[in-house]
Amino acid sequence: MATETKYEEAIRQLEDIVEKLENNELDIDEMSKQLKKAQQLIKLCKERLTKTDAEIQKILSEE
Repeated sequence: MATETKYEEAIRQLEDIVEKLENNELDIDEMSKQLKKAQQLIKLCKERLTKTDAEIQKILSEE
């Protein structure tokens, strides 16, 4: 997974994976692959949110 994936794109990909899971569109092998991808996307999103929160806190503390 590219480290340059934008947060919004990661969320869109996660939504797509969830939709496929809910609609039973994945066979067992593809499901495993997509769940691993979702795990990576969730990690990326959490890291981006944590970084952004820290940056916001820093800016607010400087005022």
